[in-house]
Amino acid sequence: MDKLVVFSLLAGDLNQGFPTVTAQVSDSSRLYPMKFTSSLPPVPELAELYRRWQLLYLALHQRLGLPRRIKIYPQDITNVSVSEFSEICQQLQQHINKWLNSEPFQNVVQQLRTLLNRDDAIRVIFETNIPLLQRLPWHLWNFFEDYRYAEVALAPHEYGFSPTQPKLHTGKVKILAILGNSSSIDVEKDRTLLQGLKDAETKFLVEPTRREVDQYLWNQDWDILFFAGHSSSQADGETGKIYINETESLAIPQLKNALQQAISRGLKIAIFNSCDGIGLARNLADLNIPQVIVMREPVPDLVAQEFLKNFLVAFAGGKLFYSAVREARERLQGWENDFLCASWLPLICQNPTVIPVTWQELCGNYNSPDNKKYNLLQKIGAIFFIASIASALMISLRCFGVFQIQELQAFDHLLRLRPQEEQDSRLLVVEVNEKDIQTFLEPTRGLKSISDASLAKLIQKIQQYQPRIIGIDIYRDILDLPNKSKQLDLTKQLNQENVVIVCKGKDSEHDPQGIKPPAGVPVDRQGFTDGVRDPDGIVRRQVLMMKQEPASVCTTPFSLNLQLAARYLFLEGIQHDFTDEALIFKSTRDATRFQRLKLGNSGAYQQEISLGGIQILMNYRNANFEKVSMEDVLSNRVKPETIKDKVILIGVTANSLRDTFPTPYSVLKQPYQETPGVLIQAQMTSQIISAVLDKRPILWVLPYWGDIFWIWGWTLVSSLVVWQVRSHIEKICTIGIIIIVLYGVCTGVFFIQGAWLPLVPSAFAVILGSATVLALRRKI
Repeated sequence: MDKLVVFSLLAGDLNQGFPTVTAQVSDSSRLYPMKFTSSLPPVPELAELYRRWQLLYLALHQRLGLPRRIKIYPQDITNVSVSEFSEICQQLQQHINKWLNSEPFQNVVQQLRTLLNRDDAIRVIFETNIPLLQRLPWHLWNFFEDYRYAEVALAPHEYGFSPTQPKLHTGKVKILAILGNSSSIDVEKDRTLLQGLKDAETKFLVEPTRREVDQYLWNQDWDILFFAGHSSSQADGETGKIYINETESLAIPQLKNALQQAISRGLKIAIFNSCDGIGLARNLADLNIPQVIVMREPVPDLVAQEFLKNFLVAFAGGKLFYSAVREARERLQGWENDFLCASWLPLICQNPTVIPVTWQELCGNYNSPDNKKYNLLQKIGAIFFIASIASALMISLRCFGVFQIQELQAFDHLLRLRPQEEQDSRLLVVEVNEKDIQTFLEPTRGLKSISDASLAKLIQKIQQYQPRIIGIDIYRDILDLPNKSKQLDLTKQLNQENVVIVCKGKDSEHDPQGIKPPAGVPVDRQGFTDGVRDPDGIVRRQVLMMKQEPASVCTTPFSLNLQLAARYLFLEGIQHDFTDEALIFKSTRDATRFQRLKLGNSGAYQQEISLGGIQILMNYRNANFEKVSMEDVLSNRVKPETIKDKVILIGVTANSLRDTFPTPYSVLKQPYQETPGVLIQAQMTSQIISAVLDKRPILWVLPYWGDIFWIWGWTLVSSLVVWQVRSHIEKICTIGIIIIVLYGVCTGVFFIQGAWLPLVPSAFAVILGSATVLALRRKI
């Protein structure tokens, strides 16, 4: 926000102090300024110190023989050294800060600091009529180190407002440039700089006569009056004059009527890129000209040219008037090895009743409704462009898999955040644990967890309790030989209509053999257990259907979990169908659709991921499944109602067989613990049944165009919001708040609707877009 701080140094001087100093703070949001009163103590040594500095400055520049835009007459000081001058500069800065940081005045400054933000554009004006105070380098006050967008200006105690006539703008800034007496200096460089302005129309008067200057001020409308050449001010600073040619000089009072006419017709800025302009500024202030830029002391030719160049670039480039002056002034510091105190010279003299104009306003009634609308559209267009570039970059990086691991970890995090769920009472896991393996140890053919006889006995026992469906998550590709009767017994149990057995498909890359099903079991009661892991090894996807390779020993296209769920739901009157894109369960009332993940509609899955068949995201149930051991069943320790009418999954949980897999919940277990495959099959089966019967959310992702719109939308909104915030700290806080809101929305939608939204790339796009807007906002 643009703010104005005006310090009025009333009756007093450096010898006696200033018993009354008022400070007023105003901005566009307040009808009246806030006002504070303080005082400044006497500091007589400051006057003598400045005079000493001034003499050394003039003598040193004279000794170095630098081209200046004033004629310097011999001084009384000789044998001046750079080190001595540097010491005086340091002392002057210390005395100014000691004076302005004195206790009475500092109390007011502290109150001001509570009203100012570090990123505010602040105009600091000192009102005084004392010539010596007008020459002091006020910018050395350490207050300006804390406010990078603040700049100092001077004003007299008395000033008025000069009404201006309506002006017809041409879209160009009209400049009257007077190139005066150029003896020993190069004003052609100033001319070149002005001619390089794109949106300006400049009239050059080269060493004109007084009459020519007067006529041009009277007869045309001007926005800026510029002078380059020699100039000077009287010792008391009351009057200044410019040397318009080799024989003539003009004081401002000699142009009073013409200047008043020019001001009434829209003259806003006067720039005197010449030496010792304090007197010129005082005379122009009497005419109530809005802004004047002068040099407080004699200025080397190259310094004047460098200041003009940097000021014009910044001001015409869109920066505020005060910000442009500060930037151009501070850039002179790099020249101070050759031109001492170059950055001390430029000075603004301001009429406090007038708000400084911008270059755009000078180009043509910037405040009109049409131009305001145009400017607003320009800003919105720039923000749209930034948001589009930032989101396009993040989407491109996402397509290359840059965020894949981070997004998968975010998915795990969202799963773990969900509250505990109720146990799915429709499933029961009969586990074969380490104890069962040791208890029912019998000779087997091949490596098996339990013998065929023990498995047959277990199935037979479970069947007595009337389960709805039994899934055998134990491979039986080779049957035991020693006891023929026991072999037949297992075959008989496996061929019952409510039993589904497992096999594993051939994979030419990872498993060229596969695992065949037991002989004699029809393919419609077979289910594969082929699983898919993500690049980090975690199981997050569920394969429902897939086409087996031609030579595979496992030919069923259906997974074990789908076979179990489909048979359970069929007995509920719900049938299933499938297309190339989805698996659909239909009842008389509604339909539940499991949409497959595929290229362009797979969320974070972008690189090195196989999405063959019908794969869906696993919506893990945050609950433990009911489990009983094999020994419990065979020892009659399980109640009939525990098994009756349920989906029974039989599988191995013994760690010695290593049939375990990492899941998103593994990191929560201390120590780290993977999940047995039979429990993952239970999760998958439960997911299907719960989604169809209980309408439990099915996890889904946006289509590719939806991801683009989501990321771009958040980037655009965040960029627009950050643009409106002025304080740098508030901008950073705003970005943080937006990311928190983004996180909250993604979490809430995930919990309620099951949508896995692109949180990570959106967050990075918000940061990139907002940071770009923040950087752009600082520049303008």
